[in-house]
Amino acid sequence: MTSSSNSTQASIPPSALDRFHAVIPAGGVGTRLWPLSRAGAPKFLHDLTGAGTTLIRSTYERLLPLSGHSVMVVTGEAHGEAVLGQIPELNLEDLVLEPEPKDSAAAIGLAAAILHSRDVAAGRTGSAGTIMGSFAADHVIAPVQIFRDAVGQAVVTAATDKIVTIGIKPTHPSTGFGYIRTGEKYQVADAPDAHHVIEFVEKPGEQIAQEYVASGDYLWNAGMFVAPVSLLLDHLAAAEPELHAGLTEIAAAWGTDHQAETLARVWPTLPKTAIDYAVAEPAADAGDVAVIPGNFTWDDVGDFAAIARLNPAAQQENMTVLGKKPRVYSEDSSGVVVSETQRVVALIGVKDIVVVDTEDALLVTTTDHAQSVKQAVEALKAKGDSDVL
Repeated sequence: MTSSSNSTQASIPPSALDRFHAVIPAGGVGTRLWPLSRAGAPKFLHDLTGAGTTLIRSTYERLLPLSGHSVMVVTGEAHGEAVLGQIPELNLEDLVLEPEPKDSAAAIGLAAAILHSRDVAAGRTGSAGTIMGSFAADHVIAPVQIFRDAVGQAVVTAATDKIVTIGIKPTHPSTGFGYIRTGEKYQVADAPDAHHVIEFVEKPGEQIAQEYVASGDYLWNAGMFVAPVSLLLDHLAAAEPELHAGLTEIAAAWGTDHQAETLARVWPTLPKTAIDYAVAEPAADAGDVAVIPGNFTWDDVGDFAAIARLNPAAQQENMTVLGKKPRVYSEDSSGVVVSETQRVVALIGVKDIVVVDTEDALLVTTTDHAQSVKQAVEALKAKGDSDVL
């Protein structure tokens, strides 16, 4: 695909990009990729595309050339060491560790609050304040330059005091994604693809999804947000005042001797909610949200069918085979095999099968049922089999 804009990074006003700070929320377990993805080693710490690099490292490298500052990563305390192993050049002041998962509004809101407190300390207010971009750690995107062009347009659009999302042009009527209903073009210099957002809509049923795609007025919501931190925090304060107050208190103590105590005391009390509900949807209702269509390929690697799709080089006849030294025999079969052991996996006469073989757990399903792996994980958790999660 190609962008409808001919603008490049060089055409973006430097004053806007100079204010840009990229943030990578690295949370979630990726339960649909169990047993490959675990609580201790979630999917963003894996190479799931055969590129020779993990998803979080790829995300960091995509964003770094755009950011006028270093990139910030927000992740769980349990993953801090692994993240630094993947991004050793990350500044320690830009590694934000959550004591426990509190969903995306707390993670992204804390990043915004910390960046805002730095602005205040440095005397950067109003149009000089930081523009933050939030991009998940576990997405696969190509080509990189078209993505960067979209982010550049989002930054200059955000500089007009808007919260900006990058929506993905649907390739099929998916019922697994939320959608963004686009409105009229938003006239912004150096952002020719910007549109107003009318509303965010929840994951639809099949018939509604088909109508959305046929209309041409809807984009997939990929959870990418670019906004002045002050505006994002204003909307958070209006919709979730308790969450905003707690994050503000934590941010005020960040980098001081009181950081650890404040974080340990306040974080557990914070309400758990998604950034879409806490900021994006109310901001759209207020007319404060714009969208840049992302005319690049995008995959959130949501299940094992996605892994097969993203690894064409791993095809052996009709079977996608992944692993350091997989020992797979296949006859008249198709599907995906991920092997982390030296056991022989023999498949005869089975179609669209998914086999994931690890040292302590074995998954067997089909590509049609790959999205149902999450239910199996929840059932195992309910039974108390937490040792394999």
